[in-house]
Amino acid sequence: MSAALAATCAAAAAMLWCSGPVGSAATKTTEPTGIEAPRTEGWLHRLRPLWAVLAGAVAGMLFDPPLAIPTAGVAAVVTWVLVGRAESPADRRARVRARRDLPHVVGLLADALGAGQSSTAAIQVVTTALPGPASDLLAVAGSRLALGVEPGTVWSALAEDPAMAPLGRTFARAHATGASVVGAVERLAQSLAETGRAEVEDRARAVGVKAA
Repeated sequence: MSAALAATCAAAAAMLWCSGPVGSAATKTTEPTGIEAPRTEGWLHRLRPLWAVLAGAVAGMLFDPPLAIPTAGVAAVVTWVLVGRAESPADRRARVRARRDLPHVVGLLADALGAGQSSTAAIQVVTTALPGPASDLLAVAGSRLALGVEPGTVWSALAEDPAMAPLGRTFARAHATGASVVGAVERLAQSLAETGRAEVEDRARAVGVKAA
């Protein structure tokens, strides 16, 4: 019986390890101080109570009383927290897509700002024209600005997202220094475009090398 439980726990740990990084920004927004993407619950999260119970049971078997009960409790709580923070495949795909779409989002945002639109109006234009994970995160920032949240707070929160960090930092820096937002976003758009072209060229060269 103990061997079966140990094997089950090992399998659960392997599943948790393969599920992706923990502590990602892809958690449903519950606090007004952060900008985070909605979380998609997969099988790992749906079976969260099971993993916690299994971890607690196995940890309790490793110690004799009176350490067994507190050890089991700690193991169950730790497993519960880790599974709750684990990134699902859907969240991981959304993060990758947001990072991939960021150059297009920033480019259009720079055009809208250059045309004289306010930050809130420019964000609305971008999120309408380019729907996707990156626009979803940007839309949250736009909504908070429209509600009167202090811009520095909004952009600092956006800068904490792994995919949207370049744009968040650019806005936050411009706001803090009083520099032109239009110029800062235009420079970021150019930088991201150049980086994107370099990555495409690197992938093309890698394909050529593999083919050779």
